[in-house]
Order: sequence, then structure tokens, then C-alpha cells
Amino acid sequence: MRFPIGLKIFSIAVGLLVLMAAVALLSMRMTRTVDGQLAIIDQNYFPAYVALAQANIRSIEESAYVRRLMLAIGEQGDNTTKIDDLRERVASTGKQSDEEIANAREHINRQIADPLDFDDNIALARLDDKIEVLQEERQRYEAVLAKLIPAAEAGNKPQASELLAELDGWRDDFDRKIENARSEMRRLAGAAIVGTRAYQQRVVAIGIALLAIAAALGITVAAAVTLGLVRPVRRLLLGTAAVEGGALDTVVPITSHDEIGQLTRSFNSMVGELRVKAQIREMFGKYVDPRIVAGLLDRPELTDTKGSRREMTVFFCDMKDFTAFSEGMTPAALVNVLNRYMTVMSEPVRHHNGIIDKYIGDEIMAFWGPPFTGGEEHAGLACLAALDQLAGLAAFRAELPELTGLRRGVPEIDIRIGIATGDAVVGSIGSEQTRNYTVIGDTVNLASRLVGANKTYGTRVLVSEATSRLAADLVETREIDSVLVVGKTEPHRIFELLGRKGEIAGDRLALRDAFAEALGAYRRKAWEEARAGFEACLATEPADGPSKAFLTRIDQFRAAAPNPDWDGVWCLAEK
Repeated sequence: MRFPIGLKIFSIAVGLLVLMAAVALLSMRMTRTVDGQLAIIDQNYFPAYVALAQANIRSIEESAYVRRLMLAIGEQGDNTTKIDDLRERVASTGKQSDEEIANAREHINRQIADPLDFDDNIALARLDDKIEVLQEERQRYEAVLAKLIPAAEAGNKPQASELLAELDGWRDDFDRKIENARSEMRRLAGAAIVGTRAYQQRVVAIGIALLAIAAALGITVAAAVTLGLVRPVRRLLLGTAAVEGGALDTVVPITSHDEIGQLTRSFNSMVGELRVKAQIREMFGKYVDPRIVAGLLDRPELTDTKGSRREMTVFFCDMKDFTAFSEGMTPAALVNVLNRYMTVMSEPVRHHNGIIDKYIGDEIMAFWGPPFTGGEEHAGLACLAALDQLAGLAAFRAELPELTGLRRGVPEIDIRIGIATGDAVVGSIGSEQTRNYTVIGDTVNLASRLVGANKTYGTRVLVSEATSRLAADLVETREIDSVLVVGKTEPHRIFELLGRKGEIAGDRLALRDAFAEALGAYRRKAWEEARAGFEACLATEPADGPSKAFLTRIDQFRAAAPNPDWDGVWCLAEK
């Protein structure tokens, strides 16, 4: 049965609320009992105790007024007003004492009738009986007092003295008994307070126990449900980490039918698709650049068949004198050498984010540009790749004896590179059945022609003017010539790639400056000045191919001067 995660969490919350509500209700009920007990102590026990104390006080006051009345009656002179006042006080205090005793009985009987008690109703009933006896004794006291006052006023001293003695006896007995009743009432009130405090402590203990039980139950249920949720999530996290690490054979078990179960099922399906795509990438990545394969699979908009025009840098590299090199080798050895050569030469291209477009015999075609590289960095990356290719030649040459099986007469391997930057059409080009994601346009043709131009100038890497300008922060170049390639009507300034910026020796930079001055003289048709400048370059670098090429060209121009409108542009005859 499927229970959504939301329902599980809601059920936990509701269960905890119900438990807490039950604990709160029970605690509230018991607290109300405590409040009720405190109320009856305040409304019955204390008032009864106070009433008995007041009755005792009024009785003592009444006795004192009786004594003063007796003295006033026995005095000489007219003191009628004083006697009347004392008689009234005696009557008032006696009445108040009776009322307080009656009030005490009323509170005691009200407590006996109250359903909320302290199991002391029997003791209260006995106390009530004792107080009732006190009321009867008060009546006898008042009867004796009613005889005493007339006897005193009549001047019957013997009778008055006898009645006064009897009255004192009743009063002493009454005071003793009411004091006992008051003490008993105080004891019962104290016991009620102690009982209330004990019940209150029991309420607190029960509340804590119930809260602990509710918390334990809530935590147990919540932990069980949480573990049921966390375990599959943790398995998903471990599976995700495994997939991130390349383990595309990961399968996470489905242990629930809720949203996490659905997520796990989707995760397994996704990993299956990733596994298929990885297999496709692995298979076709050997024939097509992996980033183009990724575009076909993940971002088809990058390889749109409509194509687009972008600024790109195109790169061509081929092996010098490959035909002569291959003639003396067996097919197996030749394929072995070519495979290793392509591996060594392709690595710098890929390392610098270039796209290998195709292999044409011993030639490598690659390109840089959006969306694979930034719009301002592709020229510099292509130049860095060319420099790394040149740096890797020494290691490749050291492998040739083992690759070819020759121990002597191993041919000298070198490469020529042409790089051009400019507008190119980029897209998937081909038939409906077979397509190639490539670049086409004048920039491609120029880069291809620059490879051949290296033969003319005795250079290894030639780049276009746009490439030199955009890569100026990364590499050093020197201007070689202005040329007109085959099939084009617009001349191009071409530059030799010297090395990384900041890593060129001082004599090479001096050679570049001297060559630039000689090239300026050449373009001004100052043949002698140009010859001297190029000869000075050769004195600095005897193997400088461009200087040799220009000296040969100057000799030709001295023998047959160029047209008067000649602008210094050289037409390249080779493709």
C-alpha cells in the first residue's frame, strides 16, 4: 500500500499532537483538582478556624466587660451611663461570640457536604459535635449571667459572689473547650494543606511521567518513520556519489512505494541512460571529438544542421616530408607510427580545449571557438597547442626506433603548422545519412595555405594577422610577409609563432626587431638596405629561413624589378 511522504510526516505530527493533548488534558484535570482543594481550604477550613478564634476572643472580651460591669455597679454615685454602656458591651460581645461559633459550624458543615474532601469528614463531624456542645454551654453561661447582673444591682452581694464564681467556672471551661476546638480545626486545616501539596507533587510527577512516555512514544515512532525515509535517501546519495565517481553500473534498490521509491526508480532509469550515453561516447569518441558527441547526445542545439557563422580559429598540422618517410616502411609499421604520431600531436589540441575535426593522412585539422571555448581565448589556445606540439616532437622522435624497428637511418620527423582566425560557418555538414560537424570558409582555406607557406619561408608555425593580434597576451610573433594565397584576391599579413610570452631569449627578440626593419626596407624597394638587414639577421641566426627566402627574392627583384605599382605582397604559388 502506497503512503506518500507528506502523509507519513503529517501522521507523525498528528500523533505527537494527540499524545501531547492527552497529557495536557490529564494535567489540566489534575490541576483543577488542586485548585479546588486550595479553594475549599480558603473558603471552609480557614474561615472555620478564624471564626473559632474570634469566638474565643469575644468570649474573653465578654468576661472582661462583666468584671468591669460588676465593679461599676458596686461604685458609689451616679454612673448609670457607664453601667448601661458596659451592659450593652456584654450583650454585644456575647452575641458576637455566639455568631462566630455558628459561623464556624456553618463552614464545617459546608465542607462535610462538599464532594471534594481530604478524607477528614468524620473528624469534622466530631468537631462539629464538640462545637454544638459549646453552643449549649454558651446558653448556660448566658443564663447564669442573666441572674448575676440583677443580683448585683439589687445589692445582694452573697448571691452575686456565688453567681460570679459559677460564671467564672463556666467561662474557664468554655475557653478550654473552644481552644481545643480551635486547635483541632487548625490541625485539620494544616493536614488539608499538606494533602494538597502532596497531591500537587503527585500531579507534577504524573505529568512528567506522562510527558516522558509521550515523548518516548513520539520519538520511537518518529525515529522509525524517519529511518524509513532516511535510509533510501542515504542509499540514493551513495548511489549519486558512485555515479559521480564514474560507477555507471550502480543500481539502488527500491524499498518503498512512496515518492522516494519513485525517485529511486527514476534515478536507476537515469543511470541506465547515462550508461548507454557513456557507451556511445566511448565508442564514437574514438572517431569524433567527445565534446561533439556530448553535444549530439545532451545539447543537440550545438550541432544544429542549420549551421551558424562565428569567429573561429582553424588549425592545420602535417608531417614534413611524409611521403618520403612512408616509402621505406611496411604498412603495419607505418600505421603504428601514424597512430602514435596522431596521439602525441592530438593531445596538446585537446589539452587546450581544441576540437579535432578530422585526420587527413598525416594532417590534423582542428578548430577553436564558441560554444566550446570563449570568444576571446580561442586564438591563444590554438597557439599554445602548436607550441606544445613542437615541444613534444623530441619525445616522439625518441620513440621512432622502437616504433619503426629501425636502429639506423631513422628519418628526422618535423611538422608544419598553419593557424588562422576569422569568420567561418560552423555546423553539421554532409548527407542525410552521414554528417560531420565541421567548419568551412575562407578562414579554413587560409589556415591550410599557411601550412604550405612554411615551405616557402623555412618556418614551422605561421599564423594569420588576426590570430597574432588576439593571442598577443600569450605568445610572441614576428611578421613574416604579406601574401596572396591561391584562389584569393585579398592579401594577408602572416606571422611566425616564436614562443610563449616572457620565455623568448633576448637574441630572438633582437632578431625579430632587425627582421622587421629589413622587411620595411624591402617593402620600400630599398633592396640594398633590405639585403643588409636580412644578412644581419642571418649573422644572428644562420638558419633563419625567412631571411634566406627574402635574400633570394631580393636577388630576383634586382635582376627583374617588380612592377611600379608593386605593394610588397607576395603571391604564393603552392596550396
